Amino acid sequence: MKKLVLIYPDQLSINHKGLSSAVEADYIYFCECPKYFSKVKHHKQKIVLLLASMRKFAIELKDKGHNVIYQELDFRTDLITNLKKIIDEKNIESLYVQPASEYDDYHNLKNAQLDIKIHYLKEVTFYISRGEFINYAEDKNSILMENFYRFMRQKFNILMNDKKPKGGKWNFDKENRKPPKKDESYPDRVEFLHDDIVKDCIKLVNEKYDSNFGSLENFNYATSRKDALKALNFFIKELLPTFGDYQDAIVEKQPFLYHSLLSAYINIGLLSPFECIEKAEDAYNNQHAKINNVEGFIRQILGWREFVRGIYWLKMPEYKEQNYLKASNKLPSFLWDGKTDMNCIKDTVQSTNDYAYAHHIQRLMIIGNFALLTKIDPKEINNWFHIVYIDAYEWVELPNVSGMAIFADGGYLATKPYAASAAYINKMSNYCKNCKYNPKNKTEDDACPFNYLYWNFINENKEILKNNRRMSMIFSIYEKMNPSIKKSHTTKSKAFLDSL
Repeated sequence: MKKLVLIYPDQLSINHKGLSSAVEADYIYFCECPKYFSKVKHHKQKIVLLLASMRKFAIELKDKGHNVIYQELDFRTDLITNLKKIIDEKNIESLYVQPASEYDDYHNLKNAQLDIKIHYLKEVTFYISRGEFINYAEDKNSILMENFYRFMRQKFNILMNDKKPKGGKWNFDKENRKPPKKDESYPDRVEFLHDDIVKDCIKLVNEKYDSNFGSLENFNYATSRKDALKALNFFIKELLPTFGDYQDAIVEKQPFLYHSLLSAYINIGLLSPFECIEKAEDAYNNQHAKINNVEGFIRQILGWREFVRGIYWLKMPEYKEQNYLKASNKLPSFLWDGKTDMNCIKDTVQSTNDYAYAHHIQRLMIIGNFALLTKIDPKEINNWFHIVYIDAYEWVELPNVSGMAIFADGGYLATKPYAASAAYINKMSNYCKNCKYNPKNKTEDDACPFNYLYWNFINENKEILKNNRRMSMIFSIYEKMNPSIKKSHTTKSKAFLDSL
């Protein structure tokens, strides 16, 4: 019986179950599907990463003796048409595939009527399966990430001493909120040379996706497992010892700080979450890095990454349509070109354009917070996040944006809206120092828009959020506010929103 193993562009793992079960007569199939790269107009660097990584992975498999069928980018065809042709030409009797990571891709194959049996393989880039998460969630009135994270720590015995967490606490988040130091110098990143495959992919993307967002001038991502391991080892050795301390800090023109930049590799399979966590825990056990740094890194992978993927599959497809706060404004053009006097947004958009990257606080508390306060339509801001970041896939982007950033799911994922005024940005960054607006002014002409937009948000949503216990103190403060100041917040907010 001849088998065909389909490998999606974000499943480039050496542990892929389709590879270990393949026999000499089997075929391994890769397709540079136009629809896959055009679901949204992805950042140019993301398309280069996927194309170059796919091509190198296919070569590695050929060198190991696999029969590889590789379909390069062809805008005249699609995955299902190609599959049917291969099945017919090669007399394929069964298809083996790891479930697609995104809802539409999964159902596109499931409903394709291929007339052969499809065997769905175990996913190898997550600790628990989709079904296991559903079982975890089914008897719970609410699902808190912190509780899920503790469950995962215990289940997989990570950072544990018997049944107790190492370091005496489950969560060291409070230790990981230090603002940036003045005149701090940050380590240079590993550089990855552009080989012929990367050069060809850059040329291809510049030709075929020239209107897409982003620059390719600074493309510096690993496109092979060897280089991805190099990036992981560099992070563990050079950055992890300081990662947690400044995890939430933001510094103008310093997009990377001590962050790992590993999510892009984990999300396409070049690295496994297991080896990343194992190396981080070894660093703690060997006293190379303190517990707050290691726990903060592990929580992002074992807790948050697994949690949002679980929420995505638990709540799709309805999750995409949710708009609890009835936001309907259009996306402002400066989120594409950075042409705004708001320095925090300008710098975040610039680094996003240059590197297809911004760290999680820039995403949540700068762009996400702005989208929340200005009532941008969930579909518009979700589309933006999906387009611009190299590690963005719908399964991770949608819960983070709709659930965490803009509260579109009404509090299923997050217990309160992550709304903040300029005070937070001023505390955690140096953006305000070089900004036209004053973060301490609330109603003056140079008042930071985040200030009056924040209180306008509180006013406009007090009825829908009045039963949220975590918001009660803020509502109480607002009710005691001078009426003339309230009116000023409303007036300035309307003028700002109209200007968008």
